[in-house]
Amino acid sequence: MKKICVFAGSNSGTNPLYQEQAAELGKAFAREGIELVYGGATSGLMGVIADTILEHGGHVTGIMPSVLAHQEASHQGLTELIEVDTMHERKAKMSELSDGYIALPGGFGTLEELFEALSWAQIGLHTKPIGLFNVAGYYTPFINMVEHAVEAGFVQQANLSLFLPVEDPDQLLREMNAYHRE
Repeated sequence: MKKICVFAGSNSGTNPLYQEQAAELGKAFAREGIELVYGGATSGLMGVIADTILEHGGHVTGIMPSVLAHQEASHQGLTELIEVDTMHERKAKMSELSDGYIALPGGFGTLEELFEALSWAQIGLHTKPIGLFNVAGYYTPFINMVEHAVEAGFVQQANLSLFLPVEDPDQLLREMNAYHRE
């Protein structure tokens, strides 16, 4: 893995562990020489992981639609900031540049990006690993919902292997590196 796209909240959340673990993941990226591709903001968990990687000498590429660059503060200290016209172009560019995806805790935008990556994997548009950084059990209700969807007959059992729910940043990167899907 050379480049990983991280979906993350533009807010920090209420549990201090969210920020602490976003920083730990950033340190792991820097240690492993993995480039971050993300939404380009300075706020929330997005800002925490980007700042941490930059502080540790890593490479960070932000991708932000022009309309958001003026609403949200786009990070001015990035290695590279790519401005695009639409959210669809943003997600397409993030996917194009990345070898895999990680979802940190986040809101609707993070969940939407995660679901799109999972949907694309399910129909074979990519075979990239998708990690759920399950900080403080944040993604446990999501995992339970997906298991319920399997039991209810809406998701195939095999699709549970499309994502890697992990609580430790170093283990998450190891599992993503070892991930192989035909």
